[in-house]
Amino acid sequence: MTPGSGSRISGGSAATALGSTDADDLWLRRYRPVADPALRLVCLPHAGGSASAFLPFTPLLPDWVEVLAVQYPGRQDRRLEPFVDTVDGLVTHIAGALGPWLDRPVALFGHSLGSLVAFETARRLAEQAPEGRVAHLFVSGRVAPTIAHRTTAHLLSDDRLVAKLAELQGTDPRVLADQEVLRLALPAIRNDYRAAATYTWRPGAPLSCPITVLTGSADPHVPTDGALAWHRLTNGETAFRSFPGGHFYLTEQAEAVCRTIRTATGLAMRRPHPSGPPAAPYDRESAHDV
Repeated sequence: MTPGSGSRISGGSAATALGSTDADDLWLRRYRPVADPALRLVCLPHAGGSASAFLPFTPLLPDWVEVLAVQYPGRQDRRLEPFVDTVDGLVTHIAGALGPWLDRPVALFGHSLGSLVAFETARRLAEQAPEGRVAHLFVSGRVAPTIAHRTTAHLLSDDRLVAKLAELQGTDPRVLADQEVLRLALPAIRNDYRAAATYTWRPGAPLSCPITVLTGSADPHVPTDGALAWHRLTNGETAFRSFPGGHFYLTEQAEAVCRTIRTATGLAMRRPHPSGPPAAPYDRESAHDV
């Protein structure tokens, strides 16, 4: 199992379109609308994940941050829609859906597969608007895309795929034992693994926004060198934060993660944006807890 293809399934009931930003646009969920946000945080879930994975972030962030959580098709209220099985395909849809919401600076937060999608979305937005509106990029549970790795998890039998999910310890054991729930969930997981497996890194201009890299201290899929490699992908500052836990440390560490987001985005809002002075050069000695 690669770090770009982690999966967590909730034991609760499937979410409805509650929080959808628009009846005709199911790509984004806005669980707590903010009338005049200083910044929007766009959250991109892991393989097999859904927008509701980020519902706990909403009450933990300040009221000047509006959370937009991405809902991939083929799951929960979008379960009847066809999957998108490439990172590029997801990015195209997400960048389009974000168009009306770019009147304010945005920060992107992705976990595992979502980190790849968040990074490529940041690049796509920079291409569309060179002045840039991405204030910060948060990448969690994933080595830098420049680190080559391959996975064939999407080709595993159902039994072996379920065993891999159990190893990641991000899925409620009751879900793994429920054949009906698994029957509904495995196609989305397998599709997202395929998206991670077929992703190909393409060199390009570095981002201008800061990047914060978040890892679980016991996550074997994100070695230190793979986490540190993110700093090469931006001209901005790079910070590193490690939290107790494995690949799905977010579950237990949501409050601490949101404190990190709050601090980093607060600094970003006070810092001159891309037209300001260049960010300080990356200093490996300043990396924290990785």
